Amino acid sequence: MSTPFKIVIPARYESSRFPGKPLVDIAGKPMIQWVHECAIATQAEQVVIATDDERIAAAAKNFGAEVCMTSAHHQSGTDRLAEVSLNYAWDVDDIVVNLQGDEPLTPAELVHQVADNLAQNRAAEIATLCAPITRAEDVFNANVVKVVADAQGYALLFSRAPIPFHRDRGVQIAADELDAYRRHLGIYAYRVSFLHAYSNMPVCQLEQLEKLEQLRAMYSGIRIHVTDARCLPGPGVDTPEDLQRVSQLLHG
Repeated sequence: MSTPFKIVIPARYESSRFPGKPLVDIAGKPMIQWVHECAIATQAEQVVIATDDERIAAAAKNFGAEVCMTSAHHQSGTDRLAEVSLNYAWDVDDIVVNLQGDEPLTPAELVHQVADNLAQNRAAEIATLCAPITRAEDVFNANVVKVVADAQGYALLFSRAPIPFHRDRGVQIAADELDAYRRHLGIYAYRVSFLHAYSNMPVCQLEQLEKLEQLRAMYSGIRIHVTDARCLPGPGVDTPEDLQRVSQLLHG
């Protein structure tokens, strides 16, 4: 029997690279609707779209989604999830999956995997997924977040830098050395108890420098379990250029 979980889809209208992204049309539907359909397909206990924008809220209600209006001043999606968990008074032991609002091709299997991993690893307050890096250029791409974990699968560090760094080769990586590198997939499962604590954790310099919110949790001593995804998600929509590729896939 799979782990019970809830899903929150954080959705902001403002974006430096792609304003209005959640409402962009893909094959006749706003992108946020495609993500919501991915969430519903998992048979989660509850699916909530969390937004600070009335335009997104109106569109979501129009296709029947449950919406929670949240503050416009959150520094991260995790802060937004924390507000949702308080608004709904969810139990501290509940598991909540953060499904990004720009990932309309997320397989249900990945959502179940990340929730199951958190349930099975009691020392962790967060679980997430990764995938092997297969191209050397991705190791040095700052838009590809890398992760290194210990022997038990607990994250040691996330970074936009090439980690681990090959001391002797520098920027040259041989094909047979790529198995040391993993890219982080931006899907998380949290315990509600962690969400309650997260907003009170101080923003740390690591988080500010890397622009990676999970580093705030690690800096405060929170353990994050990470494992290879059983399947790969389709591409997300970070920029207008990504939109065409995703549109083609959803058009079939």
